[in-house]
Amino acid sequence: MVGYFEPHGRQDTITKAEGLEIIPRKKIEYRGTTFEEMDTDRILLRRPEICFVDEFPHSNVPGSPRAKRWEDATVILEAGIDVQTTMNIQHLESLNDQIRHITGITVRETIPDWIVQNADEVVMIDLTPRALLHRLERGVVYQPEQAQRALQNFFREPALVALRELALREAAHEVGQKLSSNELATSSGDTLQPHPQIQPKILVYLTADPKTAMVVRRAKRVSDFLGGQCFAVAVQRDGNLSSLSAPGREALEKHLTFARNLQIETRILKGEAAPVLVDFARQNGITQIFVTRPRGRARSRLTSDDPVQEIIDLAGDIQIVIVSDRDPITRR
Repeated sequence: MVGYFEPHGRQDTITKAEGLEIIPRKKIEYRGTTFEEMDTDRILLRRPEICFVDEFPHSNVPGSPRAKRWEDATVILEAGIDVQTTMNIQHLESLNDQIRHITGITVRETIPDWIVQNADEVVMIDLTPRALLHRLERGVVYQPEQAQRALQNFFREPALVALRELALREAAHEVGQKLSSNELATSSGDTLQPHPQIQPKILVYLTADPKTAMVVRRAKRVSDFLGGQCFAVAVQRDGNLSSLSAPGREALEKHLTFARNLQIETRILKGEAAPVLVDFARQNGITQIFVTRPRGRARSRLTSDDPVQEIIDLAGDIQIVIVSDRDPITRR
């Protein structure tokens, strides 16, 4: 059955859905306007074998049982119903900064990487940029006015080339991860035993700096590619956020929540930032510490009173990764 279907007026897409039962949408009132969302409860009652879910990165209207459609899909999966869905590469959370750098657009609708990693199968639907632009020009994708706007944003050919490369890399990584999992297992009677291996561990230093979200994304992506574990740690003198100003506390809480949503283990430690952070790293076998470049510092110089410089001085053989912002718009 089709749990949610958004054909955008594309007749060939509508035709392909003929013969499938489509679950009626749920109507929700918000600020005097009626919105339509996927009716997860009705899907659970009908209990199809497979449920097709369109617009996977969608944010549900306020008042819905869950904030995101991928959360609805998780509920459907937990009920024993298979879900098939689609998404674009720009909706993958860990790539958010790279997408902004490529396109100049900040994508607001994102999906945590672990959702994709937990999929039984990932299929790459490949189309050359020129073929995609041809579809756009023929009016197959959007109406003429929408198509013109699209041609100035995501549908610029250089951007499409870069996005396609990202998608191919992601698909190759998914295949590689599955192959590695199979190769790391050796047969022992009727059971499979994994070979012991050193697991990379990455630590992200959380601060109130807005660029911290970029560092969290980068660290999580590297951790996933290395098959490692990721921690996100904030350090405060009193061990909690109460001493921070309201804006600082709100920013740091936001970064902690963001890390948890990406399934990163978070901690708030007590004491001086650099020694406490490095001590935690040593106790937990951390191999890399990711930090952001402090505001207002020259690219080639870190001063002695800078906690990042102190972390570098104390880290010894632990690799320190200083993540700089590549986006000129954000840097300004």
